[in-house]
Amino acid sequence: MKQFLIVVVLLFSLIGCKSTKGVFDGKATKNMEANKIIQNHYDLKESFSTLYIRANAKYKDDKQSMSFTAEIKMQKDEQILVSIRFVGITMAKALITPTEVKYYEKNGNNYFEGDYSTLSNWLGTDLDFYKIQNLLLGQAIDDLRQKSYTASIEDKMYKVEEMGNTENQKAFFFESSKFVLKKQVIQQPKKNRSFQVSYPNHNEYNEALLPLTILIEAAQEKGKSTILLNYNTITFNEALSFPYSVPGNYDRIYIEN
Repeated sequence: MKQFLIVVVLLFSLIGCKSTKGVFDGKATKNMEANKIIQNHYDLKESFSTLYIRANAKYKDDKQSMSFTAEIKMQKDEQILVSIRFVGITMAKALITPTEVKYYEKNGNNYFEGDYSTLSNWLGTDLDFYKIQNLLLGQAIDDLRQKSYTASIEDKMYKVEEMGNTENQKAFFFESSKFVLKKQVIQQPKKNRSFQVSYPNHNEYNEALLPLTILIEAAQEKGKSTILLNYNTITFNEALSFPYSVPGNYDRIYIEN
């Protein structure tokens, strides 16, 4: 349960409201250089300071399946507050900042406070605040302008693949009308791990172009897990509060590296 809650709280969610345009699904037919694809992706507009989200979600692994709701409050580049609710009751809450992660859960009456190096070692993948934020906004988890990539066409999408990284093989797939990210895949062959995030459809708002649904699929030797998020409500640029406090009778969790 602890790992499920950390993964849910840290890595996933987004939502939808009234939009100005519909689904983006342009088909790639002509070859294009990787740097041009990447630049087109980063040319997408994004102009907001806060984001409020409510979502329905389903989680499934080899042993369990459950549905829950999530409330996400984001102050861009500064903090993200996530509340997980079952039947209207808050069962877990997390406050994520560029320097640390805090979370607590009612099931077990425990809480965690730590930096990203601890969680990265435990989850087996490099993690930081901006990668989490990018996932929530439907953007590439890495800054693609910082490394070298090759480009090809696969499944009528532009595929941009990182060069020279055999430990963590990363590929990013874009449609061709707005160069919206449709899928990002991370594979760790030596550890028999894979992580894929798919964005089936998007809407364009005055403030940003965002995904409407997020499908996360993770596989490792211990089994597979999926999270499907469907968005209900989203508002931009409201004055938001970020209340977080751990109940007094909770026990602190320490994760060994």
